Amino acid sequence: MSSTIHNISFDCRDTYALAGFWSQVFECPRHPDDFPGDPEAMLLPPGGPEVLFIAVPEGKAVKNRLHLDLEPADRSRADEVERLLGIGATLVADQVGPTGGGWVVLADPEGNEFCVLGNAAERAAAAAARAAATGTGEPV
Repeated sequence: MSSTIHNISFDCRDTYALAGFWSQVFECPRHPDDFPGDPEAMLLPPGGPEVLFIAVPEGKAVKNRLHLDLEPADRSRADEVERLLGIGATLVADQVGPTGGGWVVLADPEGNEFCVLGNAAERAAAAAARAAATGTGEPV
C-alpha cells in the first residue's frame, strides 16, 4: 500500500503568526487550541492535508527544496497574487510567460517560497495560445 500525506509541516520562528498568515491564504481558521507562543500550530484546510507549524530556533537560510503551488479556485492568478501580497506575502519572481502560462513566486512572512499558478481557465488559454504559436494544434 502507498503512503498518503497526513500533514505538511513548516519549521518557523513564530508558529501562531505564520499559521495566521496561512489561515488567510487557505481561508480557514487556526486550530482553536492554538495560542501565541505555542510551539506548534495547526490548520485544517478543507479538502487538503493538515498544515502544521513547528517552532525551531534557527531562521530560514536557503531557498526551499520543497514548496507549495497554489491554484486559485475562484479568481484569476493576478487577483490572487494581489490578495496574498495584501495579507503579507512578498514578491520573489514573476515567471508568467508571454502566452499567460507560468507562475508567480511569492514568499510568506518567514521567507518560505510558494508559487501561484493560473486558474484552470487561464492555464487552458495559455496552452491554447502556445499551441497556436507553434502551429501544431497541440499544447506544448
